[in-house]
Amino acid sequence: MRHGEVANPDGVLYGRLPGYHLSELGRQMAERVAEHLASRDVTYVCASPLERAQETATPIAKAHGLDLDTDERLIEAENVFQGKTFGVGDGALQRPGNWKHLVNPFRPSWGEPYVDQVVRMMGALNAAKDQARGHEAVLVSHQLPIWTVRSYVERRRLWHDPRKRQCTLASLTTFTYQGDRIVSVGYSEPAIDLVPAHLRAGAKPQKGKGTAQGKAFGA
Repeated sequence: MRHGEVANPDGVLYGRLPGYHLSELGRQMAERVAEHLASRDVTYVCASPLERAQETATPIAKAHGLDLDTDERLIEAENVFQGKTFGVGDGALQRPGNWKHLVNPFRPSWGEPYVDQVVRMMGALNAAKDQARGHEAVLVSHQLPIWTVRSYVERRRLWHDPRKRQCTLASLTTFTYQGDRIVSVGYSEPAIDLVPAHLRAGAKPQKGKGTAQGKAFGA
C-alpha cells in the first residue's frame, strides 16, 4: 500500500525527512483502506519507518488486532533534492546547481538506483510472505519503491515516465505468491474518491500542484 496524503504546506520534496505526517484527508484515506481490508485474512502488517507510512498502517493493524512491524527496506527512495522545492514550472530545471544530478534518468542520477530499490523491496516482500505464509500481509511504503518493484516483477524497464505510474495515494498493489514465486500482480484504489483529481494516476500536474515529491521522485 502507498501511504495517504501528507501535510506539506510548503510543497517541499520531503523524501526521508522526519516530521511529515498524514493530513486529515490522509487519515481518512488510511481509515478507508482499513475498512476495505477488514474482512481479509491479514496476519501481518508492516510499514516503512517514516511517519506517514506508520500512520497509514496503524488503523489496518488495529482492525486485525495485530502489532505493527517496521521494515527499513520499505522506506522512500533516497533523493538529493530532499528538503527542497522542485515543482512543475518553478524553474528548478534551469538552476545550474541541479544539472549534475539530472544527467542520467536511467540510474537515476538524482538518487537511489532503481536496482537497489528492487533488491530491498523484494527482500521486504519475501520476508512478509514468510511471516504470513498461507494468509495475507499488508506493507505500507512509498510511490517510487512500489512502482519500481512492480515494474521489475512485471518485467518492464525500471526507468520510466513518472507521470504514468499507477500508484496513487492509498492505493493497493497486490503481489500474489504461489509457494515462493510471485504469480500475479493486482492493483486497486479503495480510497480513490478521496484522492484530489490532480493526484490521480494519469492526471496532468496542475501548475503549483505537482512537486517532484509526487510527480517525479515518488512519495
